[in-house]
Amino acid sequence: MTVETILAKLVAFPVLGGESNMSIIHWIKEYIESHNIATTLVPNKEGNKASLHCRIGPAVDGGVILSGHTDVVPVKGQEWDTNPFELIDKGDGKLYARGSCDMKGFVACCLAALPNMVKADLKKPLYFAFSYDEEVGCLAAPELAQHIKTFYTETPKYAIIGEPSLMEPVVGQKGIYILETYVNGSAGHSSRIKQEVSAIHEAMLLILWLENRMNQLIDDGRIDERFHPPHSSIHIGLVNGGIAPNVIADKAHFYWDLRTIPMDDPFTIVEEFETYCRQREQELHKIFPGFKIFTKENHPSVVHLDTKETDDVVGLVKRISGKTKLNTVAYAAEAGQFAAEGFQSAICGPGSIEQAHRANEFIDKEELVKGMNMMENLITEMSSNEFQ
Repeated sequence: MTVETILAKLVAFPVLGGESNMSIIHWIKEYIESHNIATTLVPNKEGNKASLHCRIGPAVDGGVILSGHTDVVPVKGQEWDTNPFELIDKGDGKLYARGSCDMKGFVACCLAALPNMVKADLKKPLYFAFSYDEEVGCLAAPELAQHIKTFYTETPKYAIIGEPSLMEPVVGQKGIYILETYVNGSAGHSSRIKQEVSAIHEAMLLILWLENRMNQLIDDGRIDERFHPPHSSIHIGLVNGGIAPNVIADKAHFYWDLRTIPMDDPFTIVEEFETYCRQREQELHKIFPGFKIFTKENHPSVVHLDTKETDDVVGLVKRISGKTKLNTVAYAAEAGQFAAEGFQSAICGPGSIEQAHRANEFIDKEELVKGMNMMENLITEMSSNEFQ
């Protein structure tokens, strides 16, 4: 099967983040096993989702993991010109479909290269690692990476995560942590603003604290010029509260995200925020004893990626991609999670992140050609007695 034929099969599975991915994972499983490669599923507790991994080649240390996710983001509310779950070739050198770029194009390259991987005289193994629920918080990758680490008798050395990067090696990824903060104040007539505790007013003070904390990090020189912006960011994305202009709000809540450069610890920032919240509670209990601030995770934190330019994986990805410029990204990806398990990790895959998550998502055919070239170069590398 050609890479385009496989991509057409993959995008036809409308598996959104958070939904069961058993349909697409079983298709991938059957395809891989048709080439006499054993696969292993790593299911969730409910059994309605699963990651997959497999090994191609000898059971020796030093192999390379090729990682991708099987879920996509929703299309509801977007104006598509074509069926988003059908691969459409308009004759303009592009292939349109949800997930064509992010990131079933890379998965298709892996699967299309499988026959050549099987036929090659690999000296080091290749592994496929395909996850679920990446689009709702990179939820499955930690367990998948851990399972690979303990399942095989040998130890892989590298992980290449095929997020769309125009085939350029990405060695840095910001961490992300999304939270929800709820404020419980006291309702009353708006004229009694000093006799009650407005949840909205207090929420605004908390938001201001977060804004000031971000600015303080910048002023303190917490800068990493590899990233854009070159500092950790704190963003408030949604605020709710109140019922009328003349009623003091007794409830308010807001959603916020941290995107941290590697030198900053998101949990330290959250701990400092919690300290400030307790101070506000203590002060305002004099007015309203029931005043309360509560913060919870919107989804678990995703660890950053901080691969060094001197790490062996950087040289490997440069050689197989043909690209030497190193980049970083501000979006969350599974690369940092594989790195946290001890695999030297980098992001490199076909397509542009500019096309991800939007209507009429597409991947250039030429990008798929480059992706396949990378796979062939990788097979050559892994077939060499000199590969380290």
